[in-house]
Amino acid sequence: MNNIDYSHRDRCAITGIGATEFSARSGRSVAALAAEAGLAAIADAGLTPADIDGVVRSDYDTVHHSDIGHWLGLSGLTFWGVTGTGGASPCGMVGQAVAAITSGQAHNVLVYRALNGRSGLRFGKGTAMQQAEGARRVGGGGTLDEFFLPYGLMAPGQLYALYARRHMLEYGSTTDNLADIAMTVRRRANANPRAMMAGRTMSVADYYQSRMIADPLRLFDFCLESDGACAVVVSAAERAADSPQPIVLVRAVSQGTVPDMQGGKVFPALMRPDLLTNPSRSVGRELYRRAGLGPAEIDVAQLYDCFTITVLLQLEDYGFCATGEGGAFASSGAIDLAGSLPINTAGGNLSEAYIHGMNHILEGVRQMRGQSTSQVPDAQTCLVSSGAPTMTSAMILRAG
Repeated sequence: MNNIDYSHRDRCAITGIGATEFSARSGRSVAALAAEAGLAAIADAGLTPADIDGVVRSDYDTVHHSDIGHWLGLSGLTFWGVTGTGGASPCGMVGQAVAAITSGQAHNVLVYRALNGRSGLRFGKGTAMQQAEGARRVGGGGTLDEFFLPYGLMAPGQLYALYARRHMLEYGSTTDNLADIAMTVRRRANANPRAMMAGRTMSVADYYQSRMIADPLRLFDFCLESDGACAVVVSAAERAADSPQPIVLVRAVSQGTVPDMQGGKVFPALMRPDLLTNPSRSVGRELYRRAGLGPAEIDVAQLYDCFTITVLLQLEDYGFCATGEGGAFASSGAIDLAGSLPINTAGGNLSEAYIHGMNHILEGVRQMRGQSTSQVPDAQTCLVSSGAPTMTSAMILRAG
């Protein structure tokens, strides 16, 4: 198996990006949001809908390939795909597009995520089954998550609170470290007019005065709930030369789980021998192998930040600091714009918008184009990660 050639290095590029307005109430259907973002990405790539022959979506997206195909008039589809789970999808979705192109199944693939995550189904309130039946029914849900309901685990924030507390007990990380993460990405959102938090600054006092939701996680440790959509177009690298935009190559993509794969979506992660062993560690190792790069060669990162603790853990898992040092690394200034690893330069899930992490991919592309509102000087590589904890995906983008 070790002799198999997995190389897709630099063979594809993200040629177009598009997004809707991010808001708390779009007043529009999810299909309309997906169509707007998709058309914007296609135009940004210098293409027309007739040029798109593949689509990939998240398993959580209610806009199916047939829906987007209908609304955009994609009459020549030869490939469609779906991956998940939820926030683990975005980089893996690009990975599917890369696989389709490198295998000759498509030429230009539209990858999209659309949701009314504030005015519609709010993921922070738990699943539809949890909302409807709470802890009265266990079993039969097909996810294994329902077996945790009787113990009060109803929403992802409660799980990540346990992660945070465990890291504090094991390694001495503090709420000050989490506050520094929240304030850093808020500053990036303040510079980004597209961000939902563009006009809202945050001080240390603001952070500590925000209400406690799942101890030790406060309101500003939680990502936003957002309505909106994001999309990208993936094409073969040689086709990118015809794009009106600077070339942004997909250096490498990786998907994976923890070594002993678990069922379920979120809560079964609690049953691991070590709670702090996450799929991002093994996915990161494989990503670097495929890319032929290491953490020291990453100029900027867009780290999936459903919660502040998720950032702290990924700083360790992707090798930017040693295990147990994520808190100190975050508070050292290393993740700020002038630091050694600027992160989430548009504001991320915490302060730009929560589009299940697709907005991180768009910002990664802007950084490689030199078009970010918080541009890292001379940035040539960008790591983008997706959600955890039972599985995840990640990729490295490179300026062409």
